[in-house]
Amino acid sequence: MSLEFYGPASWEGQAKRYGPVERVAVLSDVHANLPALRAVLAEPDVAAADLVVFNGDLTWGVDPDGAVAIVKSLGRRAVCVRGNSERYVRQIATGAYTPANPRQEWVPARHGTGSLAFVGSFPFSVVVDVRGLGPVRFCHGSPRSDNEAVTPGTPAERFAEMTAGIEEDVLVTGHTHLQFDRFVGTRRSINPGSVGLPYHRDEPGLAYWALLGPDVQLRTTRYDVRESVAAIEAAGDPGQARIAELLLKPPTPEEIIAEAEQAVLVD
Repeated sequence: MSLEFYGPASWEGQAKRYGPVERVAVLSDVHANLPALRAVLAEPDVAAADLVVFNGDLTWGVDPDGAVAIVKSLGRRAVCVRGNSERYVRQIATGAYTPANPRQEWVPARHGTGSLAFVGSFPFSVVVDVRGLGPVRFCHGSPRSDNEAVTPGTPAERFAEMTAGIEEDVLVTGHTHLQFDRFVGTRRSINPGSVGLPYHRDEPGLAYWALLGPDVQLRTTRYDVRESVAAIEAAGDPGQARIAELLLKPPTPEEIIAEAEQAVLVD
């Protein structure tokens, strides 16, 4: 797929607004890693949060239907944002894009009809009024594209360009699988990291997420990564060797920042 900007769909209006609320748990880039997802949702602070925002790339992985079922079980507490993976699933399922490799064909095919409809309903972005932080904009890549990389190394000039069309001073993104919290000028740039496939220097078997309100807490949760690797192998994931490697020996944040800042648009 040629890299281009993928912003809000033509049928979308202004971002839906929620709140005010006291606490928001942010889970991004789950990639259908159910052991990691279950572990994070079992955290007391997540269980007690007013909202759980899934910031894109929920199902691009081994068990999409399982991930959807878990999220649906949260009822109205769950708020989902569309990632580039959800866009891929919809494009492939509707024939708008022809899979370029076996995994691109395999993953969307593992979505049942209900899951396809569910991920196809995710909005590009949402805004949540969080006590102590004010209005917070959530989007997967950037406010202008679901595949634009925002990292701790994103220059102030590009950050100003990508946020020129929004009013909120706090921006939460995903996509790069890197956990960080930084100020860029007057705005705060946050990434909760990845629940299902984080890039980090820690031991394998950590899921990354964040708790918002009244400030920002960057959090991690331990889970059994061996269970995740076994599930990938048992399912016959065409990309199992690469995914297992990323789970057990992830690239360093420095490597990801260098690659992402050079490419800017990453699908």
